[in-house]
Amino acid sequence: MGVNLSPLLEPKEIDIEELSGKKIAVDAFNWIYQFLSIIRQADGEPLKDSHGRITSHLSGLFYRTVKLLEARIRPIYVFDGEPPAFKAEEAARRREVRESAAREWKSALERGDLAEARKHAQRAVSLDDEMLEDSKKLLEAIGIPVIQAPGEGEALASAIVKNRDAYAVATQDYDSLLFGAPRLVRNLSVTGKKKRGDSYVVVKPEMIVLDDVLQKNEISQNQLILLGILVGTDYNPGGVPGYGPKKAL
Repeated sequence: MGVNLSPLLEPKEIDIEELSGKKIAVDAFNWIYQFLSIIRQADGEPLKDSHGRITSHLSGLFYRTVKLLEARIRPIYVFDGEPPAFKAEEAARRREVRESAAREWKSALERGDLAEARKHAQRAVSLDDEMLEDSKKLLEAIGIPVIQAPGEGEALASAIVKNRDAYAVATQDYDSLLFGAPRLVRNLSVTGKKKRGDSYVVVKPEMIVLDDVLQKNEISQNQLILLGILVGTDYNPGGVPGYGPKKAL
């Protein structure tokens, strides 16, 4: 879910060529969940191999990584480690959402409503240890750096960028800004298309520069963190009642 900072941001659309030759620290979990959600058949079933093992994430990782390499972008995949104990409430909420979506998926299939089935299937995504290990093996087999974070992957990815070992963090969430990532790239897809509902829309990569965010809103990094706490993060879901990004500012 992440933190909702979008009303305070002014992302700049960029061309994929602007990232050519640069290292990008990828929030691996964010992308893998994305692939598991969108790479599905008409009835919502994910791709599987001959043994019935889910492969949607592997297909997505392989083809997107190859496209990035063709664009001379060098990804570094950062995987989450053990989540902090105070994230348990959000983890439980997500589990309930998945279980509810799985029931709705089954019900829609029984009714023969494939559109509804696929919609609910996309929310019933789960990720297990075998999927994670297979993802790492695939990336390592094609020579891509894989880093295992001790805790939050986005926190380590942000530190990598702060240390100038990569240019930007690639993720759809805004949490990396709270972790101090100097640059965040969203929609990092060479195809330029994103599925919304039953159709595809053309999207371009977006760059968000932390210094620009702080200057535009006339706040410090610490104040941005406090703003995130008021709005709500994965560590304090819901934040302080009645506070959205603009009121918190």
